[in-house]
Formats: sequence, structure tokens, C-alpha cells
Amino acid sequence: MVDFIQLQDMIKDQLALDRSVKAVTAKGSTLEEAAAEAATLLDIPVRRLEYEITEKGSSGFLGTGKKEWVISAYERKTAKIEQEAAKEPENETEDKEFIEDLDGDAFVHLNTDGVYLKIIPPKGRGKKIPESETKKIIENRMVADYDAETVTRAVREAKGEYIRIGDFQHNPINDCQAMVSIQEGEMKAFITVTPPGAGGCDISVETLLSYLRNSRVVHGVNEELLSDFADRPIYREKITVAEGTKPVNGRDAYIQYNFETDQSRLKLREGSNGRIDFKELNIIQNVVQNQHLAKKIPPEEGVMGRTVTGKVIPAKNGKNINLPLGKNVHLGDDEATIISDISGQVVQSGGKINVEPIYTVNGDVNLKTGNIIFLGTVIINGNVEDGFSVKAAGNIEVNGTVEKAELDAEGDIIVHQGITGKNTGLIKAGRSIWARFIENSIIDSGNMVVVSDGIINSQVNAYKRIICQGKRAHIVGGRLRASEEINAKILGNPTSGTDTVCEVGFDPKSKEQLETLTAGREGIEKKLEEIQLNLQTLINIKKQRKTLPEDKEAYLHELMDQRQLLMGDLRKTKEGIAKLQEFLTSIKTRGRISASSKVYPGVRVFIRDASSEIRTEYRAVTFILEDGLIRVTKYEEPSDETRKAPDGYAAN
Repeated sequence: MVDFIQLQDMIKDQLALDRSVKAVTAKGSTLEEAAAEAATLLDIPVRRLEYEITEKGSSGFLGTGKKEWVISAYERKTAKIEQEAAKEPENETEDKEFIEDLDGDAFVHLNTDGVYLKIIPPKGRGKKIPESETKKIIENRMVADYDAETVTRAVREAKGEYIRIGDFQHNPINDCQAMVSIQEGEMKAFITVTPPGAGGCDISVETLLSYLRNSRVVHGVNEELLSDFADRPIYREKITVAEGTKPVNGRDAYIQYNFETDQSRLKLREGSNGRIDFKELNIIQNVVQNQHLAKKIPPEEGVMGRTVTGKVIPAKNGKNINLPLGKNVHLGDDEATIISDISGQVVQSGGKINVEPIYTVNGDVNLKTGNIIFLGTVIINGNVEDGFSVKAAGNIEVNGTVEKAELDAEGDIIVHQGITGKNTGLIKAGRSIWARFIENSIIDSGNMVVVSDGIINSQVNAYKRIICQGKRAHIVGGRLRASEEINAKILGNPTSGTDTVCEVGFDPKSKEQLETLTAGREGIEKKLEEIQLNLQTLINIKKQRKTLPEDKEAYLHELMDQRQLLMGDLRKTKEGIAKLQEFLTSIKTRGRISASSKVYPGVRVFIRDASSEIRTEYRAVTFILEDGLIRVTKYEEPSDETRKAPDGYAAN
């Protein structure tokens, strides 16, 4: 028995539940669609839905009398539903099928051979049509002579099929009449039916089809509509019962591009900090050799149409097009795919697809162009401004100056004016670097560095030679390394306190790697020394006390593991140092440092393992290594190789 206090609590709980209910209004052409929309709005399965029908919908007929269903829905939150949901299997992910609630119905059809009845069964929670209502429908059709038992059985079984239930006094004069009209260029057929009179027969599907055939309507007939019309006839209205099929012209052939054809569409890249990097505009579309650039999609054949009377309406086939083959591309084996012959930039010019081995910037590299990455040669008719980079698989030629920027080419780099790196600019070439002057920059060349006016306060590495020749061919400050030769007009400066260091007789990259490994070895050895001291301290304590606290014991094992790892790193580092030392020792290059005019005191000269600091001024000399000592000899001219411009460039 529930007392007053319990009843109060139950009412409070129910009120709280009612307040938490969120109701939505949903619409749909069917009740099922309205419920599905409500479930979507509430973000719940349909099975958890409670709703009230505020406006009952109607499907109408042939677009007339159509009305949407409107419901007010909310989530069901009773204890029973919650318990049922908890009992559902975890792997159940699909909602149960929603069944629209529809009441049963009855249709009477008067035919030449008698009266027929069809009982439509209900759906979902719909109600069966009562026998009494069925009999009223029969009697409303002025049918008095029918078999009541057959009607009772038909209502009970509700098979949805017409069965004969009796006779009626047929008057053929009052039968339904139909008129067929064909309009809109024989693309539509309409039928207009007059209602039957007393004793007249209803119109059947077969009769409707007969009318249409007699009027030559043989295509696009909507038989489902005719079936519905026989059950629910609409009299004295023109109803569309057949529609022709329009022809579909074939699609023209077209080119499916595998690259962006609209160059005005910039693809900005977001940096790691979440901001847009306006230097990365991605304007250049690089392609590699044998890359598929585009494909021709062949034209389609047209699909013919038909009028309702069966006449054929021809369709046009799609037009073919020529393949837009341009320079440095070829056609694949399928005779439809365009393939690149070379690596470079894919462009459209004159309606054709071309792959250009050279990318030209008609101006400066700045925010307008963004950074440049190109699988070929890049020619810049302006400057490369601060903070930008140019990377090329071929060569890079700059007709202006290179500021605090990054240039990286697998081939040669030529800068017609000069390089002002502001201590951070990086120029790296797989082959040679040519420039008017180099100032406060980091230079790395796989072959030679050739400068006409001077190298100032820069770090320059060249696999073979560093040549600085011209009227103002000074090398002042910085560190220069080459395996074969460093040659300039003047080395050092009488008034500058900046060190000028020249090193030859070894591979600069290997020497740099050796220095890095040597510094790494020293760091590892220092760490090992510290670990060894800590280990020895803990071991001594353990010997005295026979045991260590738990945290100290864990630290002891951690130190031992660190020592093991560092010893492995030290072993690998020493092996790398030994290999580099062996390689540098094996280099047979003679190595020389030359100045055609002067060498000022303070210049430091390194040839292989020997070194010397210049203390007096020299004129027109070459420094060489003999018997482990650096000797001063007569000046030697650089080879003719340094006077030649790189392939593909015109010497200025």
C-alpha cells in the first residue's frame, strides 16, 4: 500500500520527468517519415519515440488532395522503457522496422458478371474495418442481393483481393465511359472518366487498358495508377495515365585532368601552429616522368525516346574530341591516357597539356609567388627575398640577388648579382655555385664555388674548388673548405680582426661529419663518466649496508641500463669516426691555397693535417703541403674548368 509520503515522492519524480521531456514538431508525407524526422531531431532511435498526431495526412490522388502528417513527438522515459533498453543486446545497432498505422478499408466494384468486394487489411496498430461498415459501403452502391456469409468471411480474412459476393441488375447504358486524349507532341496521354449511372458498371483496369490501346497508347502506361484508379476513381477530371520517354543525348567526350587546371585557385597550407603559411602557395604543379596527367573519357551513345504511341524519338550520340597532346607528353597504350615524358611542371597552353622542364618567375620570389619547389630548372628574373626558399631538381638561375633565403638545387646554382645571407641564408647545390659575390651566407657545393667579386664572412664548403677571381676578388673572414683548391686575388684584410680560415686537402662534408661525430663522442664519454661516478657511489653504499632502499635500488638499475645504451652509442660513434678518418687519409688530392695578389697576416691555412697562421704579407703565392709541412711557392693559376659557365646558362 502506498502512503501519502510515497505518493508525494512519486508525483515529484513524475513532474521532474515531465519537465525533462523535450518535444518537437515533425512533418512528413507519411507517418513513418514524420516519426523518422522527429527521431533525428531528438537524436534517439525510433523505438524510443512517443508521439501524438496533431494533423492526419492524406496521400491524395495524382497530386490532388495531398496533405502532410504532423506529429508532436518526445522521448519516452518511463522506467519500463529504460529497463527494456538495458536488457537489449550490446551489439544491437539497428532500429526496429517502423510500421505505419493504417486502418483497414473496403472497396466495391460492379462488374458485368456481378458485384465484387475487396477488403484491405489494417497495418501496424490500425483497426480492421467492421463488417457493419462494409455492408453500408455495399448498400450505398444500391446492391441489395449479396451473400452475407461471403461478406463476413471476406471481412474476417481481409486478403486484399476482389471476391464475388452477389448480383445486381446491370444496365449497360449507364456504364462508366472514358475518353482518352493525347497531347504535348504525343508525350502524354490523359483519360477522363464519367461516373456510372443506375445499374451501370464501374470501370476496370482491363477496360482502362482497352481504351488506351484503342487510342494507340502503348508506351509509358502507369498500370499501378490505373489499379488505384479502379479502386478510388476520380470522375470528370483529366488524369495523366501515360508519359513518353524523352530521348537522352549522349555525353560528349571530355578530358579528366589529374592536376589543377585553374591556376587562380591557390591552395594555402596550414602550418603546425594552425596559421596559414602564405609562403606556401603551391602554385607550381610538379610531375614526374611517366606520371599520368589526364585521360580522355569517351563519348556516350544517346538513348532513344518513345512517345506514348510508340514512335521512336532519336537521340544524338556524344561528340568525340582530339587529345590535347603538347610538349614532353605521350599517349599511353590505351590510346586515352596522357603521360609525362619528363619531370617538370605540367601546364596548359594553347589548349594542350605540356610538361615544362623550366619554370620561369618573371619577377621576385616573394609573397606573390610563395616558396618554389620544382622538379626541373627554375629561372628567376628578379630577386629572392628574405625568408623564402627555392628548391629545384634541376638548376636554379637568379638574375637578381639572393637575400636571407634558402636555395637548394640538385644541379647548378647561378646568381647573377650576389648572395647576402645575413648570417642565416643557405645556398646548397649538388653541382657548382656561381655568383658575383657572397656575403654572410652558408654555402654548400657538390663541385665548385666560383665568385667574381668576393666572399665575405661566409661559411663555404666545396667538394672540389673555391675560386674567387676578378677585380675585387677578396676572401675576407669566414671559413672556407675545399678538397682540391682555394684560389682568390686577395686573402684576408689588413684592417679586419675577423679570422679568415682556409682548409684544403680533404672532403669538406666528411670533415664536417667527423667533427660532428667527434663532438658526439666527447658528449657520450662525459655522460658515461658521470654515470660511472653515480654507480660507484651506490655500489659502495650497497657493499657497506648490504642493501639499498627501494628507490635507490631502482635508480641503480636505471643507471646500469643507461650505461649499457651509451656504451652501444659510443661504440657506433667510434666506428663512424674510424671510417671517416680512414676515408680522409685515403684522399690523394694534393690540395693548395693560392692568392694572385696578396695574403695578409692573420689568415689561417690548413692543408690536410698541417696548419699555419700567416704572420707576414705575401704576394702572388700558393701554399702547398710537402713532407708534412706547409710551404710557400710561386702562384699557380686555377684550371680552365672554373672559367666555364654551367650547362644551360649563358655567361655574363
